[in-house]
Amino acid sequence: MTETQRALALPNSAVLNMAPGANLPAYVQAVSGIAILSVERERELAERLYYEECVDSARELVLAHLRFVVHIARSYSGYGLAEADLIQEGNVGLMKAVKRFDPTKGVRLVSFAVHWIKS
Repeated sequence: MTETQRALALPNSAVLNMAPGANLPAYVQAVSGIAILSVERERELAERLYYEECVDSARELVLAHLRFVVHIARSYSGYGLAEADLIQEGNVGLMKAVKRFDPTKGVRLVSFAVHWIKS
C-alpha cells in the first residue's frame, strides 16, 4: 500500500481534513509526506479517471500532486498575497487540471497542470 493509498484509507486523514490557512506548516509537512506517483501508476489512475470517471483515482492524483502546488505557490510569494491563499487557489487549479487531463496525449499530469495551477 502506497503512502497516498494509506492517506486515502484513513477516514480522518490529516491531509484530507486540512486547509492551508488553518496551520500552514503542518499542511506543508503533511503534503510533503505523500509519495510521488510513478509514471505507470499515474497513467493507470489517469486512464481509470478518463474512461471510468473513477473519483478515487481523481482523489489520489490530486493528493499526489499537492506538493507541486505548494512549490508553485511559494514562487509567487512576495506579491502581497498570503501563501495559504495562493496554495488554496493552486489546489483549485490542480483539481480542474485533473478533471480535464487526457492521458492519451502522452504528457505527464504535472506538465499539463502547471497552467491550471498558476491561473
